[in-house]
Amino acid sequence: MRKGALLNSDLARVIALSGHTDEITIADAGLPVPECCERIDLALTHGVPAFIDTLRIVATELQIESVVIAEEMLVHNPGMHTQLLQLLDEIGQTQSQPISLSTVSHQAFKSQTANSRAVVRTGECTPYANIILQAGVVFK
Repeated sequence: MRKGALLNSDLARVIALSGHTDEITIADAGLPVPECCERIDLALTHGVPAFIDTLRIVATELQIESVVIAEEMLVHNPGMHTQLLQLLDEIGQTQSQPISLSTVSHQAFKSQTANSRAVVRTGECTPYANIILQAGVVFK
């Protein structure tokens, strides 16, 4: 049995296979998953697991260089946006590398998910609680 925080074998495998600039999307329960992407479905019920909790655990295994979110999150889910910025700052400090953040329209976000190694579906049921993570490297 794995000793670390991340126990999901499919998610651990995708992270282990990821190289610099590879992308993984963490999604709310409603984001459509492109057929070309692996779907890792963690959703159990409304809110479980939560988007923020899933991101926190993924960040224990994945070096994150940059992220993309939908600009609609700022307007339609400001509480989540605030939590996300706080967590990204914490993750950046922990990994000793700041995380670059960019925003795109939700439509552009959905299109970009097709570049992801996998889309991880959470039980999050709040609007626009989605993020594309771009893998970094642990050396400088």
